[in-house]
Amino acid sequence: MRTRPSVSIVVPAWNEERSVGQTLQALHRMTRHDGSRLWDELIVVDDGSSDRTAEEAAPWATTVIEHAVRLGKGAAMRTGWSNAAGDIILFADADLESSAEHLAGLLSPILNDEADMSIAAFSGTPRGGGFGIVRRIAGRGIFKLTGQQFAAPLSGQRAVRSEVLKRLERSPQGFGIEVGLTIDAARLGYRICEVPLPLSHRETGRTIRGFWHRGGQLAAIAKTMWLRRGRFVP
Repeated sequence: MRTRPSVSIVVPAWNEERSVGQTLQALHRMTRHDGSRLWDELIVVDDGSSDRTAEEAAPWATTVIEHAVRLGKGAAMRTGWSNAAGDIILFADADLESSAEHLAGLLSPILNDEADMSIAAFSGTPRGGGFGIVRRIAGRGIFKLTGQQFAAPLSGQRAVRSEVLKRLERSPQGFGIEVGLTIDAARLGYRICEVPLPLSHRETGRTIRGFWHRGGQLAAIAKTMWLRRGRFVP
C-alpha cells in the first residue's frame, strides 16, 4: 500500500535545447533524506520546438510528449497534466537550469496538508527584466476577483493537487494559464500559499522582443481576467 501521495513533474518547453537538460538534471537532484526521489514521473511537453529540445530532454525525462505545432504554454501544461498519474502535479519552467532543484520546497505545504496549491516566489536577485507592469496588473486583478493578494501572480513554478486541476476544465490557454489557475482555485475554496525560493531563469529584458513578449502576456492575462468577471462557474 502506498503511504505517500505520488508526484508528477510537468515541464512545458519551447526551443529550450540549451537549458532543458540542465533543468531536468537539477530535478533529478530532488531527493529525500534516504536518497530516494521526491517524484514518481517527469513529463516534458515539447510545444512544437524547431530545435533539439525533445532530444536533449529524452535522457532525463520519464516521458517526452511532442506537439506537432506550437500551441502555447497553457496547452502544453494541460497536455502534461492530462497525461500525468500523480496525486500532486509540480510545474517547472524549462529554463530554471540548476536552480530547479529548489522546487522541492513547493511540495512540503501540500504533503503536510497545509495547502492545495503552492506557488514559488522568486527570492533571488532579478537579472534585468521588465518594469513589473504585467505583474502588478495581474496581482490587482487577482485581488479584485478573489480578495487574495499574491507576491508572485505570474509564477509558473507551482505544485497543485491533481483533484484541483480536474475541476478546472475551462483553464485558459497561453500566458493566461497561471493567473487563471490561481483565480479559479481560490474561488473554489482551495488553499493557496506562496513559498520564497532561490530560483532563477532567463529574463526577456528591456528589448523589442521583450516588450513584444510582455504585450502578448498582458493581452492573455487581461482576457483571462475578463472571462472570470462576475459570477464564477467552475
